[in-house]
Amino acid sequence: MMSEYQRTTRECSLESLSPVLGTAVRHYSHTHELGNLLETALFCGETTATKQKRGFFGRKTETTLTGFLLAPPWLIWAVSKNNEPPAVLAVRLRDIQVQDYEQSEMYKLVPDAGIDISGLRTDAEAVGTAFIGLGPEPAAQKFRELLHQAVKNA
Repeated sequence: MMSEYQRTTRECSLESLSPVLGTAVRHYSHTHELGNLLETALFCGETTATKQKRGFFGRKTETTLTGFLLAPPWLIWAVSKNNEPPAVLAVRLRDIQVQDYEQSEMYKLVPDAGIDISGLRTDAEAVGTAFIGLGPEPAAQKFRELLHQAVKNA
């Protein structure tokens, strides 16, 4: 069984992130006073996920962009579906646990690839979970390794 999403992940700079995502991340960082992310950034990447949906009048493609920035002590990511304004989330690395989605119980029910993050977000009172989808590219593997290491070091 395969994921219903086709994902590709690339490494990039904050400047070369899709403009809608880069602007949202910079705005969020400034609003929440997260510091100069470019100075501490270990990794910046972007995943494009496409999903073919069967509608009443034929096929429709749904596209989701996820940009992520690993800049200790923060992990920040922005998600935009079908060019809608992005949602931005940030977590302190010391406040989260990270698991490869492929190792989770959910993988058996809903096959996919990426990272599960559980812990406290900057804008939430309660602990939550989030998923960052990743493609099979070397950039995705590099992000996984750096994120696991950064959480361990936090």
